[in-house]
Amino acid sequence: MSLGLGIFLVAVGAILVWALNIDVGWIDLDTVGYVLMGAGVVIIIIGIALLVRKRQSVATTRTAVDPVNGEQVTRRESSTPEV
Repeated sequence: MSLGLGIFLVAVGAILVWALNIDVGWIDLDTVGYVLMGAGVVIIIIGIALLVRKRQSVATTRTAVDPVNGEQVTRRESSTPEV
C-alpha cells in the first residue's frame, strides 16, 4: 500500500509541476507539486525498506517430564515477534 501511495503522490506532484499552467494567487502550485513528489519519494523508500527487512523467527524447544506416566515430553514452538 505504501508503494502505491508513494507513486500516486509523485504522479500528482509531477502533474502539478509540469502539466498545469494555472496561476493561483494564494498558493504556488509548483511548490506544492515538489513537496508532493518529495513526500512520495520518501514514502516509496520507507515502503521498500519495510518490504526487504529481515523477518526474525524464534524457535523454542521445551523438555519436561509428564507427571502421570513419567515419560519425557518435548514441545517445539515457533513464533515471529511483532513489531
